[in-house]
Amino acid sequence: MNSREFKIAVVPGDGIGMEITEQALKILNKISKKYHTKFNYVNLKVGGCSIDAYGEALTEETLKKCRECDALFLGAIGGPKWDNFLGDKRPEKALLTLRSELGLYANLRPTKVFDELKSASPLKDSLLENGIDILVVRELIGGIYFGKRGTVIEDGIEKAYDTESYTLEEVERIAHVAFESAMKRRKKVTSIDKANVLDSSRLWRKVVTEVSKEYPKVQLNHMYIDNAAMQLVRDPSQFDVILTNNIFGDILSDEASMLTGSIGMLASWSVGKGTYGMYEPIHGSAPDIAGKNIANPLAQILSAAMMLDYSFNMTEAAKDIENAVKNVLRKGYRTVDIWIEGMINVGTKEMGELVLEEI
Repeated sequence: MNSREFKIAVVPGDGIGMEITEQALKILNKISKKYHTKFNYVNLKVGGCSIDAYGEALTEETLKKCRECDALFLGAIGGPKWDNFLGDKRPEKALLTLRSELGLYANLRPTKVFDELKSASPLKDSLLENGIDILVVRELIGGIYFGKRGTVIEDGIEKAYDTESYTLEEVERIAHVAFESAMKRRKKVTSIDKANVLDSSRLWRKVVTEVSKEYPKVQLNHMYIDNAAMQLVRDPSQFDVILTNNIFGDILSDEASMLTGSIGMLASWSVGKGTYGMYEPIHGSAPDIAGKNIANPLAQILSAAMMLDYSFNMTEAAKDIENAVKNVLRKGYRTVDIWIEGMINVGTKEMGELVLEEI
């Protein structure tokens, strides 16, 4: 008899989403047997594939089924096929709606350079000596992506606007996520804003400073976004937890990801109150390589590990997956995005099978 049972909303999405999700589910199935835990998958369409099937990127029925699960496991969404759709009709709008409707206000994106992949990093060796292990904590359902926007004609001139707006409570709750995370790491938070220009950033800085008083063991420093973008490249090892708003976090987390050598290696977790989370790789749907068996499935596989750890409290199983990935890399196997001369080039399915064998 299974000692535990979890219900997972599986959303492969578009482009390479189906391929990488397939490999990750193989891993979860093996974990299921090893740890006597049953995973019940609820397969759902969200994004472009949902537009094709139902006429909209996210249906009410799909959203309802997501709410009924213990976690949401997402592949990737979007593609040029739907680029001409209006903003609210685009596949990406489904992601914003999922985050908002499920109350997932914090996005955690770990950026760590595997020792086995140091050669893939674009940084010179001297910048990797001290290691890179950064956690970006990004506010996810506020700010400019959710503020008032529009396109109007004023005095015969077309004008578009987007509004950056935060409440005290929105900043407060994301700040707590960052400081709690830092307490489990190296106890350092760098808060990123543009307080020399933006009122929203001045509120952000004030609230973060107040919250920091509840965590006297954590060192807090503030940094402007333009300086932070430079410092990530100049001296990335100085960062532990980076706390920032929606739009700055969107940009910085992608920049941080490239320090590892490939965006195809990095997982992420979006969370609100409780243990429910949405787990996804930070890369896009890469439609140009979809169906070619060359996409890197490791970010999706590592997203599965995060789901086991954070939502299901299966830390040992999560470490099994992480160690399996490290072992495969140590043996020299690489998908094309992280391949260098002397390594063994493998495809999506082959990489999934190699990880599977290590568990």
